[in-house]
Amino acid sequence: MYPLRVLGRPAVPSTPDQNGQRSNPPATSGIALGFERVTKVFPDGTRAVDGVTFQVRSGEMVAIVGPSGCGKSTLLRLASRLTAPSSGEIRIGDGNLGYVFQDPTLLPWRTVQRNVELLAELAGVSAAERTQRAAQAIILTGLSGFERHRPRALSGGMRMRVSLARALTMRPRIFLFDEPFGALDEITRERLNAELLGLFEREGFAGLFVTHSVNEAAYLASRVLVMSPRPGHIVAEIPIPFAYPRAPELRFAAEFASVAGQISASLREKPW
Repeated sequence: MYPLRVLGRPAVPSTPDQNGQRSNPPATSGIALGFERVTKVFPDGTRAVDGVTFQVRSGEMVAIVGPSGCGKSTLLRLASRLTAPSSGEIRIGDGNLGYVFQDPTLLPWRTVQRNVELLAELAGVSAAERTQRAAQAIILTGLSGFERHRPRALSGGMRMRVSLARALTMRPRIFLFDEPFGALDEITRERLNAELLGLFEREGFAGLFVTHSVNEAAYLASRVLVMSPRPGHIVAEIPIPFAYPRAPELRFAAEFASVAGQISASLREKPW
């Protein structure tokens, strides 16, 4: 077993202000996920990440950007316990964890309904309960009317919705997103960004979102962590000043361009 501390704190979404907007979560919110001086060295001697420290508060969306091969996906695998750290400590709060991969990984012989039910089925949830959970997740992800379709009949964006709905059936308090929209065209990607953000605003889960897109990171997150090339470590943390909810039109604002430019500049700098 690798070092893992369960914090035992409930998820606490940020509170809407008098205008109905959610501010970024305060520093006193419970910790959904924490890395403390985490290093990962693979058996061949490759040092993937080195001394990584950061936290994701309950109800907060944090994005990670960095060059290819810097260890972004490795951090998600460490957080999900798919691999163990070589040193350091990983802390995870209460509640289930959802993982949305780059590929939807749907079973081609199952319908949308049956694919969405899969994780709950494997977890031993009763047939009646998993059917109810799947129905709720299908509504939340805009899949109503597609329950009997099979993956081959769906677009890439629709398949990714199925993947997200499947994770939602386990009612996670923290989501790990590994470039889920990276293979989609720009229009579909931006639409799914807006839909994911709406889901995040309604459900109040925490999220750690890996992406190569500076604009995607700035639009979704309350903070953006910038990683160095391998061995990856955090070289910058950029707060995003825009309150939730965020309209798609935010992307066209001068202030948004300024923040995105700051993230891009951090990627070009070489303090390491």
